[in-house]
Amino acid sequence: MNPIGIFAKTFPGTTAEAVLTAARDAGYGCVQFNLACCGLPSMPDTLPPGTPAAVARASSGTGVAIAALSGTYNMIHPDAAVRAQGLRRLELLLGAARGMGTTLVTLCTGTRDPDDQWRHHPDNDTPAAWADLRTEMEKAAALAARHGADLGIEPEHANVVSTGPLAARLLREVPSPRLKIVLDPANMIDGAGADQDRIFAEAADLLGDRIVMAHAKDRDAAGAVVAAGTGIVDFDTFFARLGRIGFRGPVVTHGLRATEARAVAQFLREKIGP
Repeated sequence: MNPIGIFAKTFPGTTAEAVLTAARDAGYGCVQFNLACCGLPSMPDTLPPGTPAAVARASSGTGVAIAALSGTYNMIHPDAAVRAQGLRRLELLLGAARGMGTTLVTLCTGTRDPDDQWRHHPDNDTPAAWADLRTEMEKAAALAARHGADLGIEPEHANVVSTGPLAARLLREVPSPRLKIVLDPANMIDGAGADQDRIFAEAADLLGDRIVMAHAKDRDAAGAVVAAGTGIVDFDTFFARLGRIGFRGPVVTHGLRATEARAVAQFLREKIGP
């Protein structure tokens, strides 16, 4: 069965033990961890000694696995110095991930917007933006290989890799086995009229066994993010398409309030099993 998880930073707290205890009590067996849960920046410049071991102890003590570590930065920021800083921070996380109990560090592919890595910019679709992404991803893949870790790339509406076909193109052009895919159905549909079965089938068929994690957030008809099961995403179709390619990885929810976490865990168990 697919482990059911949640973004750790859904829950308040500045220690791994407090946050993972809250995740366990809400019904989750794993988390996508974020260093904000240790009272640190999500992408710090330095890591206090003992931080990975503290996360690992909390994971062992609560029984909540660390499915992945969040390492998102703007990989195509228009300022090369900002990209370089992000890459240095990513390497710090790649070096710490195994000590926390995971080999997967998640990424976004970025946007030309200089202020918000989740906001679309028209220059995302230019050859120059794609060339910068390829260069940055090649560097990131080399660092991941050095540290024995994997990179989880998530297609996002606002990012340069915004669709399943573009994710498949990136995997072809940067042929590193360290590149994996995190697939979120809410990121692949534009609105209530989307042909969800076709979209999900295309992504599953193109990306296949490179999909190592699924996200489970939802959108309402106006496009706003809502808790899984309360919007327009057809999760039955999404999970059926993943099941057909043999996906058995974690399903991690986000985009919800802590008070909604227990109900979403129950919803996901009903959809994919305990």
